[in-house]
Amino acid sequence: MPSRLRARLRTTLTAGVVLTAAAVLPGPARAQPASAVPLFEEQVLFKASQDPGYACFRIPAVVRTTKGTLLAFAEGRVLNCGDATDIDIVLKRSTDGGRTWGPMQVVNEGAGDTHGNPTPLVDEETGRILLAETYNTGRADSEHCDVPCDRTPHLQYSDDDGVTWSSPRDLSPQILPAHWNSWYATGPVHGIQLTRGAHAGRLVFGVNTEAWDGNRVTANHAALILSDDGGTTWRVGATDSWPLAVDGSFRQKPSEISMTERSDGTILISGREQEGTDIGHRSQAVSRDGGQSFEAPFEILPDLYAPQVQGAILRLGDRILLSCPGDPDRRRTMMIRSSYDGGETWDSVDRGTVVTRDWSGYSDLVHISGTTVGLMYEGGTVDARDEIRFARFNEEWLAPRRGPDPTTPDRALLAPGANVLGGASTTPGVLANALAFDGSNDAVRLPYRDELLLGSGDFTASLWFRYTAASGEQPLLWMGGVGTSQPQVWLRAEPASNRVRGLITTREGVRTVNTAAVQASGAHNDGRWHHLALRRGGGQLSLFLDGRAVSAEDVPGSVSRNSPVGVHIGQRMDSRAFFTGAIDEVRVWDTALSDAEIDQVRTGHTGPQNNNVLWLPMDQVTAAR
Repeated sequence: MPSRLRARLRTTLTAGVVLTAAAVLPGPARAQPASAVPLFEEQVLFKASQDPGYACFRIPAVVRTTKGTLLAFAEGRVLNCGDATDIDIVLKRSTDGGRTWGPMQVVNEGAGDTHGNPTPLVDEETGRILLAETYNTGRADSEHCDVPCDRTPHLQYSDDDGVTWSSPRDLSPQILPAHWNSWYATGPVHGIQLTRGAHAGRLVFGVNTEAWDGNRVTANHAALILSDDGGTTWRVGATDSWPLAVDGSFRQKPSEISMTERSDGTILISGREQEGTDIGHRSQAVSRDGGQSFEAPFEILPDLYAPQVQGAILRLGDRILLSCPGDPDRRRTMMIRSSYDGGETWDSVDRGTVVTRDWSGYSDLVHISGTTVGLMYEGGTVDARDEIRFARFNEEWLAPRRGPDPTTPDRALLAPGANVLGGASTTPGVLANALAFDGSNDAVRLPYRDELLLGSGDFTASLWFRYTAASGEQPLLWMGGVGTSQPQVWLRAEPASNRVRGLITTREGVRTVNTAAVQASGAHNDGRWHHLALRRGGGQLSLFLDGRAVSAEDVPGSVSRNSPVGVHIGQRMDSRAFFTGAIDEVRVWDTALSDAEIDQVRTGHTGPQNNNVLWLPMDQVTAAR
């Protein structure tokens, strides 16, 4: 974009138009009158069609100044939506709590290069707003930066509430060690200032980096960057490093880290995970010394469902909020989830609050006043990069805290009860009772346990089902992730296709995805009980339906790697399909049962007592206490 147009954008008023939730969202949230409780309202803040000179806006970050002004930053991508193209850092200001917004400013012009990853911080003692950012050589196409990428950290500031900004200065001598020479990224999300304890007043933001040995990337690093003099000098604090094997594989890669100060003065740090062999797409760590060190390495959160994407956390009273899409396999369904114990546990997706079911990506959170919070996020009906939205909501709008769910017993060794969701209830079963599911929101979900990871080994899954539905996907058992590339195991009926299917998807090596599927003809939707088993073993994947077997060649790799892991009965892992009917006696062994043993399970209703990783009789529901 020509510099004269960018200069004009600094002075051209772009009025924010507030849209009701009904106009923007497909249904999960509704705008409320100003006097009503709860409160939710939303508007489009950055969009190429309303903000000329840019092809795309991405990477939101937002802070509240000491004067109460909201500063909303984004990357203005000039040529296309690529990550390494000609990129400016742009800004809009709101002096009325995010209801309306002033003109777009160009805070840092890329002039053909990439100037991005905005990471703003506010010094509450001086009122100064600091903006950390990264530079790299730009390119005209939409491809990624070459590896190694010549990224360097910079900093600029404003002393007049974000109206004008200093010239950027290079922070490389202070916070870019020589071995962090392949990748460097600030934020992108707001940083924090500590308010409690011996380190009160300290400014903290996060970075993630990579090391290069001249031939390949050898390590991933997540670190905190600290300043105790208002941003004049900076140093590297807590650092967590994860090596890469020669083949390029690694366990974890905590990146795009967000943080919040907990009520006891410790720092909770939340990171994105991507392509590591550990289970899950989110990880977190804690610092108890003001960001100087991590208490322990980042810990993966295998059952916090999210795609591979940045997220933001913010403490609001007694809870910590997480903004992040809820679909585990794609950037869709922006949600607000809560932790009531300082990040030890998080709301599951059925307990969170849906902002939109549109495509959605990066986000940031800001405390506006009282119980009112601002959410700035990427969203769109076609693509998560269509626009950047700003939503105002209060705590009363969030889903109320829910008590424990009812449970049904899991008779596997030392296993806790499984959660019964919706209104699933008992019905006559094969021998005693079974559980009936209404096809709307009824399901059984197991709490995460390492024993549920079937990995690369043999296994056998067995259950009974009864249904009459003539259409729709009818999920019976789901273990692992979802989508075409995430490791998973599932059994489901597909009445419209007149079949019952079993499938495994595996990950092998660094990125190889393999899939094996097997199916039996007939919908078996006659309202009678049918026995179904899926076995992996002896180089075969075999499906047994009422004693008849059909097999396909097995594929190598693990069914428990990389992605979030969920074990669901009567529900897809992403909640986009529910079973209508009844399910009884669900069992999984981490071994391949023989044909005779599977037949004994079917005809004698017994099975091996050893190697059970899951054993749900499905015969009772116990109310939560």
